[in-house]
Amino acid sequence: MTDATRNLLEQHFDTAFAAPDGVAKLRELILTLAMQGKLVEQNPNEPPASELLKEIEKEKVSREGAKARRGKEKKLPPIKPEEMPYELPQGWEWVRLGEVTNIIRGITFPASEKTREPAPNRIACLRTTNVQNNIEWDDLLYIDSKYMKKDEQVIEKNDIVMSMANSRELVGKVAIINEIPIESSTFGGFLGVIRTYLIDARYLLSILRTTYSRKSLIDSASQTTNIANISLGKLNPFLIPLPPIPEQHRIVARIDQLMTRCDELEKLRKEREEKRLAVHAAAIKQLLDAPDGSAWEFIEQHFGELYTVKENVAELRKAILQLAVMGRLVPQDPNDPPASELLKEIEAEKQRLVKAGKIKQPKPLPPIKPEEVSFGLPRGWEWVRTGEVGEIKLGRQRSPKDHTGPYMTPYLRVANVHDNRIDLSDVKEMNFTPEEQEVFRLDFGDILLNEGQSKELVGRPAKYRNEVPGACFQNTLLRFRAYGGVSPDYALLYFRHCLYSGRFQRAVKQTTNMAHLSAGRLIPIEFPLPPTKQQECIVIKVDQLMSLCDTLDHQIDAVTSKQTKLLNAVMAQA
Repeated sequence: MTDATRNLLEQHFDTAFAAPDGVAKLRELILTLAMQGKLVEQNPNEPPASELLKEIEKEKVSREGAKARRGKEKKLPPIKPEEMPYELPQGWEWVRLGEVTNIIRGITFPASEKTREPAPNRIACLRTTNVQNNIEWDDLLYIDSKYMKKDEQVIEKNDIVMSMANSRELVGKVAIINEIPIESSTFGGFLGVIRTYLIDARYLLSILRTTYSRKSLIDSASQTTNIANISLGKLNPFLIPLPPIPEQHRIVARIDQLMTRCDELEKLRKEREEKRLAVHAAAIKQLLDAPDGSAWEFIEQHFGELYTVKENVAELRKAILQLAVMGRLVPQDPNDPPASELLKEIEAEKQRLVKAGKIKQPKPLPPIKPEEVSFGLPRGWEWVRTGEVGEIKLGRQRSPKDHTGPYMTPYLRVANVHDNRIDLSDVKEMNFTPEEQEVFRLDFGDILLNEGQSKELVGRPAKYRNEVPGACFQNTLLRFRAYGGVSPDYALLYFRHCLYSGRFQRAVKQTTNMAHLSAGRLIPIEFPLPPTKQQECIVIKVDQLMSLCDTLDHQIDAVTSKQTKLLNAVMAQA
């Protein structure tokens, strides 16, 4: 390795520490430099790789005999100049993988024959799940040894195990056998073992883990619906760069040194982030616990340290929503008519709507019990049920007969409703009769909530702002239509708080794969109702603070982008 490359690597370590994914990219660079012969110095006095290849041929015959070798080995084609991806240092050679290794496919056996318990005449068998960064030996199958047809299918130390049939992103993954804790072990048919002749197996492992090798192997794999497969026909002719043996050993030692430094960097990054997250969590807790909002001063003084990661900004957003619905985000005005007066107006409005036939007579809801609420409210606020402050309705069922008809109408479904936004990338239509349109049409300000979704996302709310004029909604959604005096924007803030705080998750009915927040489960959820003017002030303040959070996110993106560009620029010089 030249002084320039050595200095460049030192630059990488400094830059990688700051950049996201920087350490992972640094690991890639180290392996790439190793593959190109730029990681350690060459020694012109060492026997060249061409001499090593002659020794390998002798080793093949010594292990298997000349006659057996001729019967087993298919002649690999010579390497053409246009196949070579780059020029190698003097003394190195491009070779085909099958020239310097014996590649062995694993055993096949009926699914009914496998067990996880050792037994006489059974042999431990590795499978794809055992091939991680290292071989994991704690979850083995045991197979009747009669299915192992060849002695070479017994695993040996320094074997490289490759996942030859797997998902596309995992096919070609490799790990080395450093130890064999089970006395006799084999490997399954989705795996292959690459057993080297004379070359350093750990050097070959590093080559197979380079971005170049991983991409080349994945691109060469045949693809079925769910499985990519690397055949022996693709693996045997695969090109690898071969240095002299002493240089292979030096490369492996240098990789170990540099990867240890990468491990230390990752540990330092993790400790720093954990500390930053802990300090922020403590500040947010103090903010939520202190009725006077005194923790804001600490947060404002330490913005630069606290908000360099988006996880902290996300937590700040949640805290803002929680403070908003607790009545601690803006000062109270004792001159505002209390929420109890607003409830009387809402009740009068309901009776007018019932009389006009717009809604059915609501069923009376039980009063809120003290044990149901998780925080106290300011004077003038009231705890009520969600169904008391808005009409809640489930959307219309979709059936095959509605695919076409004279009244095709755009409708929104669960895929369109995200947290605080309506996604218009895929709006579908179905036939709603004029009578159905009256019932299921959306009005500006309606809040839509996902009725059925994964438990983490159920109840995800968004405000309809007439993005699709005349749209209706399907029965995967609930519509909350606020009564007069209740701000839809304030209701949206509370529903988002319910999503983040787990309140919706506690209310749902869970099926095998889906959580359901039915109208009957949303209606009785407790709702903190402020006076109307207070709702408006809260919404304005939350908008201001969420804009600040947007700015923080943009700043983090800008810093991250700058760090990534710097790292890429430095790496490009290698």
